[in-house]
Amino acid sequence: MSINSVNDGRIERQFAKIKADGRGGLITFITAGDPNFDTSLALLKNLPDAGADIIELGMPFSDPMADGPTIQAANLRALHAGMTLRQTLELVRLFRVNNDHTPVVLMGYYNPIYHFGSEKFLHHAAATGVDALIIVDLPPEEDAELCDLAMPAGIRWIRLATPTTLGKRLPQVANKASGFLYYVSIAGITGTGSAQQQDIAAATKRLREHTRLPIGVGFGIKTPGQVANINRYADAAVVGSAIIDKIQENLDSRGNAQPGLVEQVTRFVASLAAPLRG
Repeated sequence: MSINSVNDGRIERQFAKIKADGRGGLITFITAGDPNFDTSLALLKNLPDAGADIIELGMPFSDPMADGPTIQAANLRALHAGMTLRQTLELVRLFRVNNDHTPVVLMGYYNPIYHFGSEKFLHHAAATGVDALIIVDLPPEEDAELCDLAMPAGIRWIRLATPTTLGKRLPQVANKASGFLYYVSIAGITGTGSAQQQDIAAATKRLREHTRLPIGVGFGIKTPGQVANINRYADAAVVGSAIIDKIQENLDSRGNAQPGLVEQVTRFVASLAAPLRG
């Protein structure tokens, strides 16, 4: 059976619900432990009620090479606050106490997982309620490192496709992908430019020729209007840097959370979701 046929997890159920509701989806990203553990947990708990269908939770790392200054700064704030991979998993465990339906995707880089131990990490991730992984620096050629171990553990493996994923490379990227396919809509780092609608329309059409998975589109999506426009072509819009910007706006000069941070970020996420929910 193709991994694209897996249909019994939280991610699959959430996309089925989105489709049944006749709307597009919203995937939100925050960095675990930014600006501290307790604030991050409060944000995590609030995101589903604000309209997040799926949550990407960044695993803090000192050298996030695919990310722009906004998410780089979030990683450093989390690390300076003492955040670790083990604490990231603890965030998910605490989130699952009261929410067993919203999918959580851990996104990041292989280095912290390698040092933690791949098999040990997957065991703990599955036990705490992690649904999927996006590991930016593990291409298909490195599937033996983690992808091939994740699938038997019941953890989906979300591939990244980009504007330069063409020809024979696209089927290779789509192979073994599960959960959804993440289309990186610009060639560059997070939080920079935004792709043109016609380019996204053409890209998603091309991707659907190679996968039956839902398609999420991210990078450069910052406004409710952009979220709505993305969902004309894709199954979900992914918003990250704009949410991190809202967190940063509510920090004091020392990087500490100011009163009302959680409420401000929650309201912003609700505004992103509003066009999708009438």
